[in-house]
Amino acid sequence: MGVAIRDSSMEILTHSAEETIAHGRKLGAHLKPPVLILLSGELGAGKTTLTKGLAAGFGAAHEDEVTSPTFTLIHKYDRGPRAYHIDLYRITDAHDLGTLGIDDIFSETAVVIVEWPEKLSLNLDWPVLRIHLSHVDETTRCIRLDGPLLTAAATSR
Repeated sequence: MGVAIRDSSMEILTHSAEETIAHGRKLGAHLKPPVLILLSGELGAGKTTLTKGLAAGFGAAHEDEVTSPTFTLIHKYDRGPRAYHIDLYRITDAHDLGTLGIDDIFSETAVVIVEWPEKLSLNLDWPVLRIHLSHVDETTRCIRLDGPLLTAAATSR
């Protein structure tokens, strides 16, 4: 894994799904709820793969239990501390979003991971970590992190 820290962001290159999960696990170990993680990136960029590591590192689920909520929209993991994994890819309008019960989720103390966050509009007083994943090549991913958890993530290398 290559790590580069610039200004208020950090970029990590991973060369396999296993490395992406491992990085997520290290970052997840530093999560203190409530926290909102906004995951963006094109289809297949590794958002759910990274979430496997985040949930495992946080202690909410074993990485094998984490799957994409593309069709169910929300997965709740609470093996230990509670985490929600929300996928808004199929949400088309505010009405659809309103039927998910997201307000109830944000009334809890949890780690909330949102894929396709550009479809979400919230005014929260929670710490936010923005993560953008992109393809470098078939197996290499660039993970760019922006937000208040960077210090913890950088020290976990």
